[in-house]
Amino acid sequence: MSIVRRCLRRNEPGAYQIQAAINAVHADAASVEETDWPQVVALYDHLLAIAPTPVVELNRAVAIGEVEGPAAALALVDELDLGNYYAFHAARADLLRRLGRHDEARSAYERAADIAPTEAEREFLSLGGRGSR
Repeated sequence: MSIVRRCLRRNEPGAYQIQAAINAVHADAASVEETDWPQVVALYDHLLAIAPTPVVELNRAVAIGEVEGPAAALALVDELDLGNYYAFHAARADLLRRLGRHDEARSAYERAADIAPTEAEREFLSLGGRGSR
């Protein structure tokens, strides 16, 4: 992570350096629960400033969900125009599931599975994101 930190210290990181920093935060955590989610959100805020895309906004919303809860994340996700992107529907499905809105979650998982690019992803999503556990 020293390369990432050096790039960030210059105070002019590019999109790839910020993405690397986000990945480093995830890699440093022993579990999802131990992830420094506020730091991930802050890094996504920086990434949005230099690479404002709907997919970055989706990823930021997922991180917001870990900090502020699924309702806050769902409000952000529902503002995005990513209807043809399977990860949008998968993220939305997970947030709906976490909110106890199971019928809506099931529909979102089905939509995600319908448009997922690989058989493995389609199978995972068709099982409601539970995989074959």
